[in-house]
Amino acid sequence: MDSKNVIAAIALSSAVIVLYSLFFIPEQAATNKKNLTENKKIEQNSDTPSLEQKETMITISRDEALNQSERVKFENNNIVGSISLKGASIDDLTFKKYKINLDDEKRVTLLGPRNINQGYLIDSGFVTSDKNIDVPNSETIWSIVGNDKLTNKSPIKLTWTNKQGLKFEKQISLDDEYLFRIKQKIINESDNRFDFYSYGQIIRNEIPEIIDFLILHEGLIATLDDELIEEDYDDIQEKKFTKIANKGWLGISDKYWITSLIPPKNKEFKTTFDYKNKFRANFITTEPLELNENSSIEEEMQVIVAAKRVDIIDGYAKTLGIEKFDLVIDWGFLYFITKPLFYGIDYFFKLLGNYGLAIIAITICIRLAFFPLANFSFRSMAKMKALQPEMVRLKELHKDDKMKLQQAMMALYKKEKVNPMSGCLPILVQIPVFFALYKVLFVTIEMRQMPFYGWIQDLSERDPTSIFNLFGLLPYDVPSFLVIGAWPVAMGVSMWIQQKLNPAPTDAIQAKIFMFFPLFLTVILAPFPSGLVIYWTVNNILTMAQQVFIMKRTTVKTAT
Repeated sequence: MDSKNVIAAIALSSAVIVLYSLFFIPEQAATNKKNLTENKKIEQNSDTPSLEQKETMITISRDEALNQSERVKFENNNIVGSISLKGASIDDLTFKKYKINLDDEKRVTLLGPRNINQGYLIDSGFVTSDKNIDVPNSETIWSIVGNDKLTNKSPIKLTWTNKQGLKFEKQISLDDEYLFRIKQKIINESDNRFDFYSYGQIIRNEIPEIIDFLILHEGLIATLDDELIEEDYDDIQEKKFTKIANKGWLGISDKYWITSLIPPKNKEFKTTFDYKNKFRANFITTEPLELNENSSIEEEMQVIVAAKRVDIIDGYAKTLGIEKFDLVIDWGFLYFITKPLFYGIDYFFKLLGNYGLAIIAITICIRLAFFPLANFSFRSMAKMKALQPEMVRLKELHKDDKMKLQQAMMALYKKEKVNPMSGCLPILVQIPVFFALYKVLFVTIEMRQMPFYGWIQDLSERDPTSIFNLFGLLPYDVPSFLVIGAWPVAMGVSMWIQQKLNPAPTDAIQAKIFMFFPLFLTVILAPFPSGLVIYWTVNNILTMAQQVFIMKRTTVKTAT
């Protein structure tokens, strides 16, 4: 890569980020603000009851909190956990196939009981505007009928009866992946009629450890009537969000995990994100269900608490008909590049059995796709390098007249049919691809804890070795800011060699500055995912091979 082009790449990359923040984020914020204003009016004029619950957090361990109430265990091939009979909340869930760390057998636990600091749970039920009617709440003790364990082959049934003779039932089923179906029913054996509204809510007591980075959203999320809503935790602490919709889903998103609710089909519902000593994402139907005397009503909602694997998320979006559910994975504004790029990498992974090899294969494909463009660029660069002696001569000849020097340079470019800016064209085209690949490696769980060869055990993390202890040969650790691994060093060396193939700047100061660019980029890119560094290194090697081939075939005839 030409050093000048590297500067252009960095400048353009920064411009993309700035433009994105200026033109995309404020627009969404303005849209959300508009929704807040419009729906506040709707909320004030609506008879839909609010979901208010007073809960107290206590300082006890997770195990102590789990033992405070009777529980119904659930398990399938992917998740294991339990449902509290106090409140009928799904508040204990662990992913069986995902470790917290590579060197630790402990699995990732996502949900937790409501009365501890790390509380994170899912509630569902019915509410009514009539305050004289008892409805289940967080203190209600449910009874289990029949099966005492929830599996993908055996659903469970919970019941509770109030003082007015209304019997509440929940039938919960689980598939073999991450989907809970909750069928809620009220049986009225009295001679009175009632109106009820169904709801579902996710409660999270505190902000988790997040990566506060522009390219990744972690927080409250929804698509409501095809509009993507992304609210950060601090945004909701300042002001709640409310919107009425006819279709969609809502949830709370982590980097690799999603907790989501899918409201009943073909029902208008109000979604609210708020913070009152805890974060809540909930929906409540806006039209009441009429429960007549000696009759019953029933509603079904779906809960997906999942690892954000692309095939799982896309599968649920298709089979359950959840529009834009694939956006729980933060593909970003380059969605049209990012997602196809992931599918390409995943295809080669299935073919080659290793994501590192898949990244190399997709790099080759990208180079082939850009081959004609690169040919044009490299021919121009080869001519520019051949013109260096003549350019130095002209600079010396017109050193006291910049206007004549510029005219002479332009005449030389025109005569030799050289465009000095043509080297930037491949960079302009490749910047979106680079961003998209970085996004894929950063947000997709498929690359998490996936090894390459040798010392690379996780392609989504930085190269763990360091040149400052000779890549582990010397028996001491180095500070994190000095962890510059073997792959980043290889990338820097390839940049330096490639720099030598390009025409050097005629200005001595610029030439010295450019000499440090491979070192500068090596330090900057060392913390990046090792998969991305592998991509860049292989891309540099392929680029050099193509450049050498073209330069040997390119000749320039100049008159001196």
